[in-house]
Amino acid sequence: MDPQSEGMKSLTISLIEAYVERDADGVEERSAAILRDGVDAALSDLKVFAAFLARRVQETGLAWRPSDSREAVARAVADMLPPEIELAVVSAWEAHALGEEEAAEQFTRGDPQIRLHMLAAFCAAIGQAVYEPAELISTLRLAAGL
Repeated sequence: MDPQSEGMKSLTISLIEAYVERDADGVEERSAAILRDGVDAALSDLKVFAAFLARRVQETGLAWRPSDSREAVARAVADMLPPEIELAVVSAWEAHALGEEEAAEQFTRGDPQIRLHMLAAFCAAIGQAVYEPAELISTLRLAAGL
């Protein structure tokens, strides 16, 4: 793994960690760095982490419905983002959870920041359904090969 890719994976995991720790300043700092340095790579990593964690939830037999997902993402971003970003993230995730991808895309307004927060908040929320916070972060680091 090249150092730049490794650095972005680490930064992406630290964004999830900031959500887990309810650290609004950390969320702001890490998301700004990601948006500046490589949002496409971070979004790709977040999609992989989200799929991995969703599979882990299924393997445990835990019931995780779209309504659980919507509520968990809404709780994860509550008071962590500026109100207009928070509303866009919650609305886009709700549409996404219902399989309404066109509506979800409209809520993101083409802003990669919305998608970044959607996926990071989802990873933090669903990850905590099966892992303790420290275990979640170390598991993501292992899964990313860090």
